[in-house]
Amino acid sequence: MPSRLVLLLSLATLLLFSSLSPTISKDLQEDDEDEDLSFLEEPDDRSNLSYPEHSDEELLEDDDLDNFNDLDDPVDQDGFKEPEVNDPDVVVLKEGNFSEFVEDNRFVMVEFYAPWCGHCQALAPEYAAAATELKGEDVALAKVDATEESDLAQEYDVQGFPTVYFFVDGVHKPYTGQRTKEAIVTWIKKKIGPGVYNLTTLDDAERILTSESKVVLGYLNSLVGHESEELAAASKNEDDVNFYQTVNPDVAKFFHVDPKVKRPALVLLKKEAEKLSYFDGQFVKSTISEFVSANKLPLVTTFTRESAPLIFESSIKKQLLLFATSNDTEKVVPIFQEAAKFFKGKLIFVHVEMDNEDVGRPVSDYFGVTGNASKVLAYTGNDDAKKYVLDQEVTLDSVKGFWEDFLEDKLKPVFKSEPIPESNDGDVKIVVGNNFDEIVLDESKDVLLEIYAPWCGHCQALEPTYNKLANHLRGIESLVIAKMDGTTNEHPRAKSDGFPTLLFFPAGNKSIDPITVDADRTVVAFYKFLKKHASIPFKLQKPTSTPNSKSSEAKESLESSTNELKDEL
Repeated sequence: MPSRLVLLLSLATLLLFSSLSPTISKDLQEDDEDEDLSFLEEPDDRSNLSYPEHSDEELLEDDDLDNFNDLDDPVDQDGFKEPEVNDPDVVVLKEGNFSEFVEDNRFVMVEFYAPWCGHCQALAPEYAAAATELKGEDVALAKVDATEESDLAQEYDVQGFPTVYFFVDGVHKPYTGQRTKEAIVTWIKKKIGPGVYNLTTLDDAERILTSESKVVLGYLNSLVGHESEELAAASKNEDDVNFYQTVNPDVAKFFHVDPKVKRPALVLLKKEAEKLSYFDGQFVKSTISEFVSANKLPLVTTFTRESAPLIFESSIKKQLLLFATSNDTEKVVPIFQEAAKFFKGKLIFVHVEMDNEDVGRPVSDYFGVTGNASKVLAYTGNDDAKKYVLDQEVTLDSVKGFWEDFLEDKLKPVFKSEPIPESNDGDVKIVVGNNFDEIVLDESKDVLLEIYAPWCGHCQALEPTYNKLANHLRGIESLVIAKMDGTTNEHPRAKSDGFPTLLFFPAGNKSIDPITVDADRTVVAFYKFLKKHASIPFKLQKPTSTPNSKSSEAKESLESSTNELKDEL
């Protein structure tokens, strides 16, 4: 009987609570909606927290690598005069003629550019030369000044310069090749042509080997049929390598293929230290593509603006990078090349000239490599961007052992970090790589983290709002407002697609991915976001006095004193 009574009481309590819950929830929601947040929008002169100051010269020395696709320095756009380039064969498109032109031409390459962009200036003569060479082909090369045609640029999601698209029957895809005349012409011919070209004479063979830096030759039983079709299909996957086919034994011999070899045979020739790579797999599209992709790069690729796309768009994602000064290159690069022979097709080997101010220094800074001593790093690629450091002298044995451990996932990743600040008492907490776990991953705190770059204009514009938010919320013990310089600090949980990136780490849920903040960049919007997503509920009390209210009180006091004085007179 007592147990039955307890059960009835429990059910009654549950029913009562269920009936009241919507009312309570509604009251809480209405309370939040009725919350007076006007004081958050009042002006605030606080500026005690700021990003490191930089002079104009210092800003011009910093580079936004962002996967190394953009190594240009910021440019002052005011008063800029566009360099003159002779490009009579490049069509100028505007919003008024864009759609019609793309519809009327089956194949169209379009460059969206900004006149002040250094990359665009470098591309312009190469683009013009490619347009001239392709004149008469079934393709048009065009350009759009995105600074003048902003609506058109927005329609095609242009987020950087130059952005190059290739249109086929009105459908566009990004151009992924190098920014040289030869690369553009080769890439386009692949898209509009048969994919593989016939070589029937020694004169043609000599011309090809003289003019091209890397080629693939198939020595076939016939120029038509299954073998030719597989070779042509494979060629479509390799935009930066021209494919040729022959049945002529003399042409095959000229390409260093034994005329008596069993056909089909295939060879890749490069103007590099490793000139010849012979194919020994099944003669089908997928196997041929894998062979060419693995062998088209040199054993060691020197990092340049031109080679960057080949490195980062390769199907092989894992990379080994050798950082060395020009004085040490002759000593360490041969060691690197010798070791690369053992891992060809598994890793990409990259040489970075640390004292090259144009490219080498920015890449070294990105990876946190300092000093002049040669250093070897392993890199997993841009998907997870983990780095590993060889902490031994660069020798053949040490490099081979390091790479074997890298391929077997036996290494511990390293992350960049500034020193932990001695004092961290500001409203906005300073996060570096080495105190990230302590501050951001504290399970007892809801943490809002901004990942910024000191030179980023958007970050600088956000700073007063972010400081003001932190100032208002400094009394909420369960909340932490923090920031981290993403150019000098790293952490596996702090992934940013650009600057600034705002991430929210809820209390008690630090094992899950952080929430990306998509609110408007205002104090009120940030506050509402935090109220909605915080694991620990909080409510901000309106200050008893604000600068405006103090001014109003002073004015009222002055008016009261004046009236009293008048009464006395």
